[in-house]
Amino acid sequence: MTKNIGVLTSGSDCPGLNAAIRAIGKSAQGSYGMQIVGFQDGFQGLIEDRTVSLGGGALSGILTSGGTILGTSRDQVEEEKPDGKVIDMTDKAIKTYKKHKLDALVCIGGKTTQESALQLKKSGLNIVTLPKSINNDVNKTELTIGFDTALEVAGQSIDRLHSTAYSHHRIIIVEVMGAHNGWLTLGAGISGGADVILIPEIPYDINKISDAVLQRNQAGKRFSIVAVAERIVSQEQIAFTERLRQINAMMRSDTEQDDVNTQLQKIENKRTDTTFQVSNQLKDFTGLETRITILGYLLRGGAPSAGDRILATQLGTTCTALINEDHYGVMVALQEGRFEPVPLEEVVGEHKQIPLDHPWIQSARRVGTCLGD
Repeated sequence: MTKNIGVLTSGSDCPGLNAAIRAIGKSAQGSYGMQIVGFQDGFQGLIEDRTVSLGGGALSGILTSGGTILGTSRDQVEEEKPDGKVIDMTDKAIKTYKKHKLDALVCIGGKTTQESALQLKKSGLNIVTLPKSINNDVNKTELTIGFDTALEVAGQSIDRLHSTAYSHHRIIIVEVMGAHNGWLTLGAGISGGADVILIPEIPYDINKISDAVLQRNQAGKRFSIVAVAERIVSQEQIAFTERLRQINAMMRSDTEQDDVNTQLQKIENKRTDTTFQVSNQLKDFTGLETRITILGYLLRGGAPSAGDRILATQLGTTCTALINEDHYGVMVALQEGRFEPVPLEEVVGEHKQIPLDHPWIQSARRVGTCLGD
């Protein structure tokens, strides 16, 4: 019996999504005789039953293009609005799934996509997911679609800033995406030769950073490149928050403690402008001129690297093989060089941070890079 499968891309765009769609479509139709339909703009398209044909020539010429031909959005199956109201569209998603008589739905996306996919799985749908994120922050996989390209762009950007920093004797601070982990910042900093690399996993001491910059100046190197992840945190901020938690524990009931700790966590999660704070502090502490470059959405654009094209193709073809074997409720992950199905329950709920003994961190320290601690 011919299987019908649906495909959607959800969350932020990134290079390599089209390569994954192509791999799924070509292998599903060519190797297994499956029928395939795409849903526009992520889960919103699934909920609203907005489809696009992936047959004929729809998959031709998209391997090398960035973005996603299906479109994407951050809308999820279940969302909490700013007023606290929860909107659950699971029933509408299930209705569309059944209308098209799907045997499986492939969801390509990051952490929040995996959460919605798990919800649909628990509702009885056959789900397979692929990991996508320029930050490489999806749990249980060594690499995500988009990371290799973003790493290359970020590294090249730091390369280009060296000449300006050198010519004007400045500290140039480069902000790289990565709110909860530093994979992209650390990799780009190492490849681009940054003198200081600040990541969320390692709380920084501004005095240590200033000392490292001044030591370079004293050695005749009158410029410094500082690579900074979006939401780094200082040792001082960590100590302050911990003191508040201790005071809270001594003065309030258990219920009140939970409420205050929840509010503190929200404040930590919304921390912004840390890059500007570091810039101002370095200027004050060193007396040197500082400039900030924020790479931002630049990291998501452009054609995918060869590495991302290969990764996306392997993930996509493994996905259709799993569907052919009726193996559902999993994310296709790269683990120790092999592509393995991982239950969605094991994927959801954790941030994939850099272990402090990771070889990248060890190598950065050995070549003299300051990590802020």
